[in-house]
Amino acid sequence: MGGKVLVPLMLAGLVSTTRADEKIPVLHAGSETYSNVTVTSVSATDVYFTFAGGLANVKLKKLSPDWQQHFHFDPAKAKAAEINQAANQTRYHDQLIHQPAAPAPDMTRNQPAAVSPAVWREDFSGAMKQAQSENKLVLLDFTGSDWCPWCIKFDHDVLSTERFAAYACSKLELVKVDFPRRTPLSADQTLANVVLAKHFLVDGYPTYVLLNADGRELGRQVGYLNGGPDAFLSELDGFSKR
Repeated sequence: MGGKVLVPLMLAGLVSTTRADEKIPVLHAGSETYSNVTVTSVSATDVYFTFAGGLANVKLKKLSPDWQQHFHFDPAKAKAAEINQAANQTRYHDQLIHQPAAPAPDMTRNQPAAVSPAVWREDFSGAMKQAQSENKLVLLDFTGSDWCPWCIKFDHDVLSTERFAAYACSKLELVKVDFPRRTPLSADQTLANVVLAKHFLVDGYPTYVLLNADGRELGRQVGYLNGGPDAFLSELDGFSKR
């Protein structure tokens, strides 16, 4: 995959969709109880779902034996996936620790006027209408903004830069499709994000999907891309020519 690095969710193994959309009135996981559950996906280690309180996932090993059998829980596969996740998390932290420090800015040069940060919206339909009226493309950012390490790093290294902001201002409508764990979202926004993730077959973060103004997918990047904003913008330019 070149310079791309997938977050542990993707590296844990392909996510099964055999029980997607299954509805469960009440699901018990250890001391936690979830009501009005709708399963979105099942991995070797977790079941992911929406429920009356929003979006959640629980470890299959915390479920009762009946539910473990229901979701085809395999302890050996789950253990292997957890070891893989831990190894990737360790590699990520090592990369952060050992990455070279950024050089100090040269204050002797005239500084250009600051570019306003890129503006991300949450309403997909509004972004599509705006893109059609201004002849722009639409970039979807499927992210776990407050827990996914590679999402946070890519946001810092690329999406928060003036280089990206200047490019987006002239060419893109930006939509953040967020799946946070600590930041609350409204029930309507949570549902809308789940629907978008299902529609575009997204099961790992970060995933960036570029669309034309008619909603046709031009290309996607799954995971972190090395090279900073220039590499990402070059990739988007390549997608836009399709």
